[in-house]
Amino acid sequence: MSEHVKTLPAHSAGNHADTRTEASISWRDFLELTKPRVVALMILTSVIGMLLAAPGVPGWEVLVYGNLGIALLAGAAAVVNHVVDQKIDTVMARTRKRPVATGKISPLDAMGFATLLAAAGMGILVWQVNALTAWLTLASLVGYAGVYTLFLKRATPQNIVIGGLAGAMPPLLGWTAVTGQVEGHALLLVLIIFAWTPPHFWALAIHRKEEYAKAGIPMLPVTHGNKYTELHIVLYTFMLLAVSLLPFVTGMSGGIYLVGALALGLRFLQYSLRLLRGDDRRVALKTFKYSITYLMALFVVLLVDHFVFF
Repeated sequence: MSEHVKTLPAHSAGNHADTRTEASISWRDFLELTKPRVVALMILTSVIGMLLAAPGVPGWEVLVYGNLGIALLAGAAAVVNHVVDQKIDTVMARTRKRPVATGKISPLDAMGFATLLAAAGMGILVWQVNALTAWLTLASLVGYAGVYTLFLKRATPQNIVIGGLAGAMPPLLGWTAVTGQVEGHALLLVLIIFAWTPPHFWALAIHRKEEYAKAGIPMLPVTHGNKYTELHIVLYTFMLLAVSLLPFVTGMSGGIYLVGALALGLRFLQYSLRLLRGDDRRVALKTFKYSITYLMALFVVLLVDHFVFF
């Protein structure tokens, strides 16, 4: 059932020029560099962090400028990821058509675009929101684009566990945009995403195991095998289920969230146990897709509970 992935030939400077001449660069290519779907999920959790931070609805300035600044910085980190992973992306089927991997956009142009996005994002957050949110967002950018992409991704099979903190920051960023301070309930939201990240990515890594191996990325299924990874997916899903109940335990949420968190978490656990029993790449992909639905639904339920009991 493994996919046969052909490695694209290395692009010389001449090939880059030919490619860019044959196919004109559009705004969609630059948009693709920012990983808009990933950024959209981050902004969803950021918005919910804002809405949970205080009674009532925050002013439109915070909602607009806060999320715009966070999105621009997240997009900048994604662009850097494209540049750093250029060679890896040519090996993997799901990434080999990316603009930098194909040579349609040069690494230099991409880095210039990333710098522009980061500068704009920082400016908006510093002058329209608050400095704490700006610097925390920049720190998460450095953590993802620098620490994770440049080092951890290639250094250890625990890459996604250690590096997952950077991707877990958006609800805290949304919270600080409203309150101007770091608070315990905001950190609970970070903890939920931190616990969610390993089973989410490891399910995808099982599905794309051969590609990660060919690219030389030491993802857990590559270094320790599928069964070991599937067992850890189950263990982390149990951990996620427990962590997801903390908002109820601490009084942050009420009964609606409790029921929703249990239902969503048990369904996630069902997927992970099914994967452990069957060791099927198709189930791994379904688990990965459900994990995205899980996170979105969990935060939406938390938001609904907040306003029902407000």
